[in-house]
Amino acid sequence: MNATLAPARPLPVVAPPTLAATATVVVLASIMTVLDTTIVNVALEPLAGAFRAPLATIAWVATGYTLALATVIPVTAWAMGRFGVKRLYLTAIALFALGSLLAGLAWNAESLIVFRVVQGLGGGMIMPIGMTIMMRAADPARLGRTMALLGIPVLVGPLAGPVLGGWLVDHASWRWIFLINLPIAAVALLGASRILAADTPQPTAPLDLPGLLMLSPGLALLIYGVATGGERADFTTPAALLPALAGAVLITGFVVRALRVDHPLINLNLFAHRAFRSAATTLVLFNGAYFGSMLLGPLYWQVVRGLSATEAGLYGIPQVLATGITMQIAGRLTDRIAPGRIVLVGITTAAAGFALLTTQIHADTAFWRIALAGIVMGIGVGATIMPTMTTGTRALPAESIPAATTAISIVQQAAAAIGSAAIAVLLSAAMMREADGATLETAHAAAVDPAVAQSLADAFRGTYGWAVLVMALALVPALWLPRHRPAAR
Repeated sequence: MNATLAPARPLPVVAPPTLAATATVVVLASIMTVLDTTIVNVALEPLAGAFRAPLATIAWVATGYTLALATVIPVTAWAMGRFGVKRLYLTAIALFALGSLLAGLAWNAESLIVFRVVQGLGGGMIMPIGMTIMMRAADPARLGRTMALLGIPVLVGPLAGPVLGGWLVDHASWRWIFLINLPIAAVALLGASRILAADTPQPTAPLDLPGLLMLSPGLALLIYGVATGGERADFTTPAALLPALAGAVLITGFVVRALRVDHPLINLNLFAHRAFRSAATTLVLFNGAYFGSMLLGPLYWQVVRGLSATEAGLYGIPQVLATGITMQIAGRLTDRIAPGRIVLVGITTAAAGFALLTTQIHADTAFWRIALAGIVMGIGVGATIMPTMTTGTRALPAESIPAATTAISIVQQAAAAIGSAAIAVLLSAAMMREADGATLETAHAAAVDPAVAQSLADAFRGTYGWAVLVMALALVPALWLPRHRPAAR
């Protein structure tokens, strides 16, 4: 008897995740890390009181997190190939959530610092992996608007973080500034596990262990040195100078070695691409000026004007809204207009906003005047950061994307740390010069005297001038960005 074979059933077709769904997961996880950073920044003084610890010790709650970021970011590109993008992303989110839980249960300052390091090890991988996921999922012709979505955390974090952090500290408990991450992490983990497509690990080279042992400690030592110099308002003290020099030597050693070996930890040949090299240099100068000066606004409202942390956060809303809205518009324009032109306009506008602040900051300046300058600055920032990143990475081959996103993350992290330390030193020096030796610890009480308050305002205004100068320097490398739309990779 001849058996007849039944027609085979077609295999079910699994649709790839939509870009919107992928973006939702990536943005949610990124918001969690940015929100956590801004929340902690406004809670350092209450944490010092809760643990009865010196503010210099509690500052390590922020510094330890930053050093952990610097340590783990360099290995991210290799780890994506070794373990797979999705698996590593889930691990990073889970590690960040574990650190958040432990930090919320901390019993003294030392345990909190350790648990913040755990958070940083997870948080340091979330952003570069998220960028890789988005760039792989995006239509090259719409990469600009896709990258603009990654700017949403830049909007939500600084907008909600200071206000939420101040409210939690004032009305709930400092523990909730960490525990609030747990529901966000749970949703991000669930979404990532269900939405992101599984990928097969594709290790292309063994781990460059000598390079890792130079770059990660080098970045950590450099950032520690400049942060210590900023905290003490003196880069020449051994506690600041020696770590910074050691870090610089290690990083230089890494660069020399990476240019000679076949499979370095970070492929420095990326900088042979003119667009990527110009974008990275632009981001170093621009981000150093912008993120470094972000501490000036909240400190001005608290030290000179005597407002609470929550009120200072609310007063920063106009600038952050301008940044976020402009970022979405500029991202879409980058897909249609020569991106180099957009970035030049953005840097010029941001520098103009900072220049306005140097004329508007006084002890009794009306809020609307400062808000107007902040809006101009925010428009410029929104038209600069993401378009620069998009321009620098659009023409790279797909296999270079993990290394490129890792390199960009390192550049931005180092620039922000160095910029913050430099601004802190410049502000401290200006306060001592303008306000008869006042420091941040003594200025708040002294500002009740109108004359002292005006002197402190003069110190803030002069410090903003340095940010204008560095930001204007970013125009030089930006001139070399493409003046036409690059071919899609």
